[in-house]
Amino acid sequence: MIGVIANSSECDVVQELFELFKTPWEFYRTGHQYEVVLCSGDSCPDELSGHVVLVYGGRKLSLDAATGIEDSIRPGNASIVAYQELRIPLYREHVTLDREGNVVKPNEMRRTTDCQHASVIRLIRIGYDLFEEVRYLLTKGQPVSNAGIPTLELHIALLRKLILDSGAPLCEIPPVPAGYRLIACLTHDVDHPAIRFHKFDHTMFGFLYRAVVGSTIAVLRGRMSLGDLFANWSAAARLPFVYIGLAQDFWSGFDAYLELEDGLPSSFFVIPFKGRPGRTVTGVAPHRRAARYSLDDIEPQIHQLKQVGCEIGLHGIDAWCDSSAACEELEEVRRITGARNLGVRMHWLYFDELSPTTLEKAGADFDSSIGYNQTVGYRSGTTQVYKPLSATRLLELPLHVMDTALFYPTYLGLSLAEAGEQIQRIIDNAAQVGGVVTVNWHDRSLSPERLWSGSYLDLLKELKAQRAWFATATQVVTWFRKRRKAVFANTRDESEQNHPLTVSDEGHCLPGLLLRIHDGTHLHHDISVGQIEPGSYPDLDSDHAGVKCIASYNSSK
Repeated sequence: MIGVIANSSECDVVQELFELFKTPWEFYRTGHQYEVVLCSGDSCPDELSGHVVLVYGGRKLSLDAATGIEDSIRPGNASIVAYQELRIPLYREHVTLDREGNVVKPNEMRRTTDCQHASVIRLIRIGYDLFEEVRYLLTKGQPVSNAGIPTLELHIALLRKLILDSGAPLCEIPPVPAGYRLIACLTHDVDHPAIRFHKFDHTMFGFLYRAVVGSTIAVLRGRMSLGDLFANWSAAARLPFVYIGLAQDFWSGFDAYLELEDGLPSSFFVIPFKGRPGRTVTGVAPHRRAARYSLDDIEPQIHQLKQVGCEIGLHGIDAWCDSSAACEELEEVRRITGARNLGVRMHWLYFDELSPTTLEKAGADFDSSIGYNQTVGYRSGTTQVYKPLSATRLLELPLHVMDTALFYPTYLGLSLAEAGEQIQRIIDNAAQVGGVVTVNWHDRSLSPERLWSGSYLDLLKELKAQRAWFATATQVVTWFRKRRKAVFANTRDESEQNHPLTVSDEGHCLPGLLLRIHDGTHLHHDISVGQIEPGSYPDLDSDHAGVKCIASYNSSK
């Protein structure tokens, strides 16, 4: 059990951190025994009871004088904390703890005590404020320069490593379903479901330029095959016949996705109203941003998708900044789909710190707008579904991979091989730490002039090879709700006869949870929650005698 000592202003971020690092914890209670005590800043009391004391703080603390590091502590001049193999970006105030620039430092605090009543406590000082860093990630997000780093997951990894390096036992529920290595969430923003809706507008002229001129340049640069060039030229030549109904609309990509995904569930986010450009952060958006279709135009395709197990969500226009608009947009999608619980992804990923409460007030179940337009990676630093700190129930399914960010010349502008390397790193991260890989492949990205189906097929193959659980966005969010509602029993109460882990009925038809047991070393074993029997729970309060202390000081009980 971890006892947490923090300021009252940090309660929300403490609670969310331990929903992501799902392990037994509670706010510190005087007189209670803990394997680990985690202190933030000068909130650390004089008398502590715990095998391991972790003290986080990004400035000089009153504790530092007693640990012998006050003379060497100085403001941090690097934005990376290094501990063993971990390299973690820092965004808030931090300090270095010795002349070598260490930010994590074991120390000895010596006190004159009665040795007969002394207890050994392992003390580790970390030169930044964990809760400030987590708050920053969940509210401000990471700069593009660090997009590829799952920073929040690395903070959790460091906390876990410090505990295990100290020899303390630990159990947790990792963010991965039983029987799988990661979660795959395939999503599609429906911006242009048919090119016949675009006549003599910027979208049509843009298509013609990219199909004819852009494709030719790409071939000359070795970034496109001749086969794709001819496919784009052929599509451009057929365009007049599409308009008069004599040729099939080659941007109608719903059937292509169903064929390529071959039974895998996916989520389609649809724009609710035709001709509404909406608002940007600076005012009214340009009219060309407005969708050229209404939901009535694609109603047959929507019902077809629902029949095969796909889901429909809202691709919002003004829902991010106006709760009345959010209600109207959600109701329009409900009118067509009949679904009550809907998720949202904003058009152009518009979002601000008030958006979670705005969407929650309108009745949205979750959002999936936190990602980058211009790159791929971890804007909030995590692979996990999380609750924005301002929300009460709404959860955030972060977006990690978007096709346009990979391939648009004005963004990353990658070749197919380079894009595969970027995607591989994100899949490998999720396979290592758990969580979800959320992918957004737009509705027309399999069609001319993009023709990004090969890259998408490679992505699907790699996710399958890594034993991913494929789920709709709603299923992913529901599974994480199930994990969030799991409650550890108080193993210290000898009269406690209940199951050591209580799991809600929510998501009962989805994969189960894992209980991961670390026995005081870096070795662990996993138990499927459904297989745990009373009495099989390991003794997490056992005394791990003989474990070498990283550092210690004497403290009277």
